[in-house]
Amino acid sequence: MAENTNKGPKMVEIRDKSADELGAALDRAKDELFRLQLAKSTNQLENVNQIRTKRKEVARIMTVIKARAKGLETQGVAAKEQK
Repeated sequence: MAENTNKGPKMVEIRDKSADELGAALDRAKDELFRLQLAKSTNQLENVNQIRTKRKEVARIMTVIKARAKGLETQGVAAKEQK
């Protein structure tokens, strides 16, 4: 099986972003997901696995946002030093 090299950002990359950057990334990812779903419904999408990857990216971003809201996580390297 060929490995997909076009995967979304890793959790480390997402955790390094500020709250404003996370909000912008979430909006952008949701917009891209909508466009992928639209392309799929009009039979213009060649690789439907892109939808799954984008959904996971949205979930990762939302996970970090909610963890920060609850105080369970801070931005970047400081989160690793607290543990």
